[in-house]
Amino acid sequence: MDSPIAVIGGTGRVGRLVTRRLLARGETVRVIGRSTQRARRHMPAQAQYFTADVRDPGTLRTPLHGCGAVVYAVEPGTDAAGPDSPESTLHGGVRHVLDALGAAAPAGRHFVLVSQRHVTRRDHPMNAYGRMLDWRLAGEDAVRSSGLPYTVIRPGWLTDDPGHGVLHLEQGDVGDGYVARAHVAEACVRAIGSPAAHGVTFEMRSETGPSSGPVPWDELFAGLRADAPAGTRAVFA
Repeated sequence: MDSPIAVIGGTGRVGRLVTRRLLARGETVRVIGRSTQRARRHMPAQAQYFTADVRDPGTLRTPLHGCGAVVYAVEPGTDAAGPDSPESTLHGGVRHVLDALGAAAPAGRHFVLVSQRHVTRRDHPMNAYGRMLDWRLAGEDAVRSSGLPYTVIRPGWLTDDPGHGVLHLEQGDVGDGYVARAHVAEACVRAIGSPAAHGVTFEMRSETGPSSGPVPWDELFAGLRADAPAGTRAVFA
């Protein structure tokens, strides 16, 4: 991609992997985060670091200016209220980034949102943590209705495995499963360059066992159904 790619939450565990994969592909990467100290510890020298806060829209315009794609991989807190609450980071933060992109990014930019499984299941135990699932779904809905090209990725329970086994992309927000952060990061990177991954929402899980070879990303993306138009609530979720 000719334009820079922003990784918001790029000092987090998934965000760091996304950043390294993008750099390995020769992309210009802007890591956006709140902690300069974490950036010094975790960021490759080739990455450009910008201190900004998704809760403060005034800090986002400069780092997002001219970016051709954004990966939103913010890791929220679990309190019901306060600056790190899911409401602030997973909904408010997403909306602030979308607003900033409207004024700061070129046409054709792509928004990749890392969400999670179970967001449509309000009675799931994860929703007890600051209404985590409700606010993730609200953030998803904001992305889907933004008019931007997008991909919403819903990983299962995250692991630090190297990404072995057989990877499954699913839709409908049913079932459960584990998936390696390495696979999630690679999905973010691959989605940016794949038209088949635009306008879709999908879950990810890995099946244990020996891998049959490289992940067939093009084939997996091609098997996904596009989301219904925003507002119809018939998203494949």
